[in-house]
Formats: sequence, structure tokens, C-alpha cells
Amino acid sequence: MNTLIPLLIPLKVCPVAPPGAQKYADQITGYVLWGVGILFIVGVVVAVGAIVAGRIFGMPHASKAGIVSLFVALLAGVAYMVAPGIITSILGSGCI
Repeated sequence: MNTLIPLLIPLKVCPVAPPGAQKYADQITGYVLWGVGILFIVGVVVAVGAIVAGRIFGMPHASKAGIVSLFVALLAGVAYMVAPGIITSILGSGCI
């Protein structure tokens, strides 16, 4: 008796936003990007202000905190540019 066993081929299932939802997702993403950019600028301004105030008023701890804050803001900026590429390479296209 010759029985054919059908091959089970997994289908790709890709997540898709519901109709009309992409506009709102793009809007929220835009708000987040603007917010993060503003926080970077505020962080750098506050760090530079702490360095200047520490030098003017003779507070070495404020100067050191400002320098550390400046480096943290710059490292966060670099991570902000590198992390999406890393996550995309790990997750792939998102299809299962």
C-alpha cells in the first residue's frame, strides 16, 4: 500500500498592524524621537552648566559630576544610534 505522507511546511507569519494603525504608530514614534533628542540636548546643557558652575564657585564635586554627565550623555547618544541596528540584527524581520 502506497500512502503519501504530506510534508508539513511551516508558513511564515509576519505581524502586521491593523488597517489605519500605522499612522498612529508613526506619530507616537515621532514624538518619542523628538523627546529623546530634546533630553539629549538638555542633558548636555545641564552637564556643561555643572562644569562651569563648579569652576566658578569652586565646587570640584559639581565639576566632576558635570564631566561624568557629559560623557554619559555622549555614550547614550552613541548607544541610541547603535542599539536599533543590534536589535534588528538579532530579531531579523520579525516573521516566525
